[in-house]
Amino acid sequence: MALDLVIFDCDGVLVDSETITARTIAESVGAAGLPWEAEAVAVRFRGGKMKDVMAAAEAELGTTLDEDFVPRFRARLYERLATEVEAIPGIHAALDGVEALGLPFCVASNGPRAKMEATLGATDLLARFEGRVFTAYDLGVFKPNPGLFLHAAESLGASPPRCAVVEDTETGLRAIHAAGMHAVAYVGHGMDMDTTGAERLDTMTDLPGVLERLAHA
Repeated sequence: MALDLVIFDCDGVLVDSETITARTIAESVGAAGLPWEAEAVAVRFRGGKMKDVMAAAEAELGTTLDEDFVPRFRARLYERLATEVEAIPGIHAALDGVEALGLPFCVASNGPRAKMEATLGATDLLARFEGRVFTAYDLGVFKPNPGLFLHAAESLGASPPRCAVVEDTETGLRAIHAAGMHAVAYVGHGMDMDTTGAERLDTMTDLPGVLERLAHA
């Protein structure tokens, strides 16, 4: 079985942005009166979307957040990401290896396009995904719904059963399985994660070997 396409999640797979995001969320809700810890935020909302954060915060506060809460949060987050975000260790070498295998690749994320462009641009990754950046915000369909992955595959002429997707959250893995694609679970972040039905990936530099095995399975 050959592969047609490799799909990458962005946060936690291409760029190490989760810690920065969790810290900024904790500070933002803290200013509104919620004493959330950044470490707990990272676990609770990993792979989710800002709408989930807002709903949880407002439920605990018993009131709605200010209308400008999200714009202020995003402005602070993007400022930090531009100067603090780093690429996932080994990702550039991994992409070189994927290219050497002759496999096309793209990125598909629950994050907004502006955030993806900021993080990928700051880590010299954006040019490698030019014209192949897909965001759930453009579709209005978020993981674990498989629609984002299916849209990426269709846009690039790939058959879902011949796609491999690299994810680092259980939310993402559920979307992969629902799409009928091959799941590669990156566990280099060290967080507990159910990887049932997925190829485990401990270090990003091992990715080309994992893909080669899938392609010849």
